[in-house]
Amino acid sequence: MNLISNIWNYPRTSAAGLLIAAATVAGVLSQQGITLGSAGTGTVISLVSALATALLGLLAKDPEPGQATGTSAKLGALMLCAVLVTGSLPLAGCSGRQVAQDIVNWTPALQSAVAVVDSTASVLAPADAPIFMAATASFDAATNLLVAQCKAYLANPSASLLAQLQSQVVTFQQQVNASLLQTARIVNPNSQTHALAAINGVAVIINAIFGLIESISSKAAAAQMAAQASIKISQVQPYLDQDRAARFVAEHYNEPTCLARIQIAQAQATAIQSGF
Repeated sequence: MNLISNIWNYPRTSAAGLLIAAATVAGVLSQQGITLGSAGTGTVISLVSALATALLGLLAKDPEPGQATGTSAKLGALMLCAVLVTGSLPLAGCSGRQVAQDIVNWTPALQSAVAVVDSTASVLAPADAPIFMAATASFDAATNLLVAQCKAYLANPSASLLAQLQSQVVTFQQQVNASLLQTARIVNPNSQTHALAAINGVAVIINAIFGLIESISSKAAAAQMAAQASIKISQVQPYLDQDRAARFVAEHYNEPTCLARIQIAQAQATAIQSGF
């Protein structure tokens, strides 16, 4: 009965919830290539998404002076997230050049994160430092190669260079995944905390880059990339700092953290579905 009474007592919030659900589901279906037929020059799915977003805008009128409440503020934030999510989902339509440029834009943060990894061994217990150094020894070379391949693709976009970029992103991600699993075996709790935190700084970025490159990959290319991935996402999820990832992505793209969380969860779900 509480459900019915809540709908009756808070009709705007209930309506907004339904519209948010409609916009989000429509966006996910659109990303998966499900259209449900055509509507004019567009698709039924895009029409549903646009109508839901428009109706959310009509609901989001300013309250009367002195009438703003925590519920109203929360409703506004949810509407904003829904609109932003709807607008962010067509990432699959981005060009390879745009994605390569976005990866290059991550370069300073990636290099900084790798520099933190390089300096972390000095704060670990003497017995743990060699384990950590061996687990992360490839990060510098992998970073340099990834950046070089992105710049090469930007200068001369081609299928062969894109394939090299896809392969390197997966290779780097696998190196990071392997380092997470190796570092998790460190027994000293202080050493393990420092080591995992440092690697997570790199994992956040390489996973974001992986999501970008997968968004422009064909099903055949995604299958080939998945074949390279011997360490699956499910194996390293317990060691990934999801809160830190959401904050980092939100700061990088200057977007709400709620949107970043949804993007990360969606990217991981898509990757797992593709065999990663």
